[in-house]
Amino acid sequence: MAPVYLKQAVKTSITETSDVQSAVSEILARIEQGGDKVAAEYARKFDNFSGPAVLSAEQIATARSKVPQRLRDDMKFAHDNIRRFAQAQKETMSNMEMEISPGVIAGQRMIPVSAAGCYVPGGRYAHVASAMMTVTTAQVAGVQKIVACSPPSGDTGISPGVIYAADLCGADHILSMGGVQGVAAMAFGLFGLPKSDIIVGPGNQFVAEAKRQLFGRVGIDMIAGPTDTLILADKTADAHIVAADLVGQAEHGYNSPVWLVTDDLALAEQVLGMMDRLITELPELNRINAQAAWRDYGEVILCSDRTEMAAVSDDYAPEHLSVHATDLSWWLETLTCYGSLFLGEETTVAYGDKSTGPNHVLPTSGSARYTGGLSVHKYMKVVTWQRATREGAKNIAQATARISRLEGMEGHARTADIRLQKYFPKQKFDLAAPE
Repeated sequence: MAPVYLKQAVKTSITETSDVQSAVSEILARIEQGGDKVAAEYARKFDNFSGPAVLSAEQIATARSKVPQRLRDDMKFAHDNIRRFAQAQKETMSNMEMEISPGVIAGQRMIPVSAAGCYVPGGRYAHVASAMMTVTTAQVAGVQKIVACSPPSGDTGISPGVIYAADLCGADHILSMGGVQGVAAMAFGLFGLPKSDIIVGPGNQFVAEAKRQLFGRVGIDMIAGPTDTLILADKTADAHIVAADLVGQAEHGYNSPVWLVTDDLALAEQVLGMMDRLITELPELNRINAQAAWRDYGEVILCSDRTEMAAVSDDYAPEHLSVHATDLSWWLETLTCYGSLFLGEETTVAYGDKSTGPNHVLPTSGSARYTGGLSVHKYMKVVTWQRATREGAKNIAQATARISRLEGMEGHARTADIRLQKYFPKQKFDLAAPE
């Protein structure tokens, strides 16, 4: 049978962006022309902040002193996990060379970008984990200049926890600025900061649009939309845990989709029956987000079997994908489209968000069909090189000349001709394009 929607979303997570696009375009243009002064004006307007843009060593030390030791220890634990996982990822990448044909050698080098800008969201939540995920990964990749940027909460500034995390993980500079102006400052190298080669990290629709418009001038990790989560559950799943996991992800934002896909009607009905109560029990601000997300974007889908469940999941290509079902190896081998996969109830998205190690900056809005999340790979350039002996290049030159003439690119062909004439003056070559 076709999947049945026991609860279907009334809205989609695709944001209307026309007004956002024009606003961001204007802000970027004004900041690029006006530099530090204009960026600071926007900081006063949007962040209600008039302090120094770049934190001093003294301000960082003061923030560090405000973070309780227990939380510092927790962040060090998470940082170590993130660092070790990123290091293991880096070790899967290597320089290499090979002999293409006798006398012709080609290879690749892995080179980190020189400067990275790491955007750390602010607002309602202090996103300590985002600071750790973005900065640590850049540091492990070998980026020499790392800027962490986060919006201040008025003149009280950035959350001390975010400052401590960014400093702990290796940020060279911490920029107290949010939104488009923060992204622009990193991209254009304002306030004495290095120009970023790549800008990474999640943010609101204005941050995402700024990254989109700057892409090409700088690299970006991805264009992120609202966070989304899908849970695959069979009859063995614990309905209370499933419901709690859905609620936990719905609190991200009013437009954060959460989806349950199951082949068990009884489980689906149990989860549906728990959601409102669990959401009501949240603190007020969290509750407001979760209520809107579940009401407008939440879905419960009933499938005939696990094969159909997997197909639905791959079609949704969720950012976070949790499996609460038997035979976890089957799911690992079968599922192909997700940002990060959580196998079994013993793990949960919150673990990955905060402290397990794999990066939590992940593709949203179905983009997991074609890309993965942030990793050391995003900060690395895979560049190639080649060299050859004169004898080794003989066949390469002949093939290049003939292919170039077939394409109509005579200038290309002649760069091969001239080398053959110089290196092998007594030999004759048929370098005409095939008829």
